[in-house]
Amino acid sequence: PDAPVAIRARLLATVAAESRGTGGARGPEAAREAERIARRLGDPALLAFARNGVFMQTFQRAGLAVERDGVGAELVALAARHGLVTYEILGRLVRVQARGALADFAGADAHAAVADQLAGRHELPLVGVFTGWYRALRLAATGASPPAAEAAYRDAAARLSGAGMPGVERGLLPLALLCLRVWHGRPARFDDDTDWGPYLPWARPLVLLARERPADAAAALRRAPEPPRDLLFEALWCLTGHAAIAVDDRPVVRRARAALAPAAHELAGAGSGMLTVGPVAHHLDRLAAALDART
Repeated sequence: PDAPVAIRARLLATVAAESRGTGGARGPEAAREAERIARRLGDPALLAFARNGVFMQTFQRAGLAVERDGVGAELVALAARHGLVTYEILGRLVRVQARGALADFAGADAHAAVADQLAGRHELPLVGVFTGWYRALRLAATGASPPAAEAAYRDAAARLSGAGMPGVERGLLPLALLCLRVWHGRPARFDDDTDWGPYLPWARPLVLLARERPADAAAALRRAPEPPRDLLFEALWCLTGHAAIAVDDRPVVRRARAALAPAAHELAGAGSGMLTVGPVAHHLDRLAAALDART
């Protein structure tokens, strides 16, 4: 009698995972119901699957790294107890991302090391792609010179190339370099043929500013959609806010400040485990100063 119920839980968890970032109540409700069913059935693998759905629904606003860390911690404990290796690795990577967002690099390092050990033991080479990106982010976030951080990002991107994850790969390296340059106050100079992938709407205003085309940059900023609610939510809002300050678009400055405020204690973008634009607090200070300035 439990089989149809378990199938329903799997379907609900899949709905939760597939509807990440879309907004609305359907995804979170599906995640909660899948988790309720899995706990009632006492099936560890089903519960791990359901908790992954819950993880996918912890992006409804900025500043949720602590909640995601809790999901990762339960995944690690559950998977270790029941020998669910792939879910333990997933839990470790969730915690790498969340601890990184909270600037706890000692904690993130420990989870990355265990993920690498498990991946080596079970021949899962893709894990090293993610931990490699994390180590590049860590270097960028802990005071490496911008050229050294750029080199680390390029090395990480070379490992990602051909790893079979085009959805992750496209545009990620230029975005990481753009975030680094914005954080360090350097212009966003990039070649004309740079492939920004899905990040073009948020990169374009900054690229146009670096080419001294402020009117075009302001128009591009007005056309840019709100950042999607995913692992790069805070990073893309920081880039949007930076461009808004430069072109004096006060409504967008206000929206960026409101969106980022709940993440004041986090490193922008570090929750992706791949890149950062520096402390969200730094960007909030700049946004507040821009609003306070009398023009």
